[in-house]
Amino acid sequence: MRRARSSAALAAACFTALCAAAGGWACAPRPEVPEGSITDDAGRAVALEAPASRIVSLSPATTELLFALGAGEQVVGRTRWCADPAEVSAVPSVGDGLDPNVELIVSLRPDLVVFYHSAMNDAATARLGELGIATASVKLDRLADLTRAAELLGALTGRGSTADSLARTLEPALDRAAAVDSGPSVLILAWDNPPIVIGGASFLSEIVALAGGRNVFGDLAQPSATVSIEAVAARDPDVVLATGGEAEPAWSRRPEWRVVGAVARGSFATVQGSEFSYPSFRAPEAVAQLRAALGELPR
Repeated sequence: MRRARSSAALAAACFTALCAAAGGWACAPRPEVPEGSITDDAGRAVALEAPASRIVSLSPATTELLFALGAGEQVVGRTRWCADPAEVSAVPSVGDGLDPNVELIVSLRPDLVVFYHSAMNDAATARLGELGIATASVKLDRLADLTRAAELLGALTGRGSTADSLARTLEPALDRAAAVDSGPSVLILAWDNPPIVIGGASFLSEIVALAGGRNVFGDLAQPSATVSIEAVAARDPDVVLATGGEAEPAWSRRPEWRVVGAVARGSFATVQGSEFSYPSFRAPEAVAQLRAALGELPR
């Protein structure tokens, strides 16, 4: 069971990294929005006359957020990567969240479909609009995005007061979990072949900083980037963040990775859970878990 959950979390993390990369080039002009309407992160008006009662959520982050808002019973469809909370397993899967199967989505009779904001989803949102189904694009890359996303989904589901309550708890909880002293430099690897690292525009970089570490690729402006193993070795991280729950990830045993000092030494900060896969209101738990893992490393 632990291996299955770890695989799901890793897959969700990779999905999030790909979403972030895809969202980086979604630079279409923001359309005109009627005054007083609810707008999504693409700047589009969301055409709902009443709170959504049948929602298809196409991002693990928005699926978890909808459940956190108390709107879980309104979710009638999800992606195969959506695994938290546990109740989501009872919701039918529509497959992938990027460039999704529109026909399968329509078969669930939703009145709202929630997307990750990416140009890869433009065709699907346009087609659903033609069919009279409302869509909302939500960009969730940073911890600061959580409050805005909660407010947007709270307004669309009639859960505005719950959204306000969630938002008020986040910053104090992060402050309580945060480390005081600075610690090691950390490599955050989303994928190993080719190496995809997490940059400064990702919530994971923030989690590392709050836990007392320093992202060795934190100077990269994008959420994720493809680099060479040689580039990783040149940055010489003190530790590698292992989010799959394995003390020694399988990729680290490949000879080409032994040029990275932290890999050769077996210096891994091992954590587990989908709170490391996408921004969620469980971020304080992620900070506390990583802070403990960094504290257990040899000095």
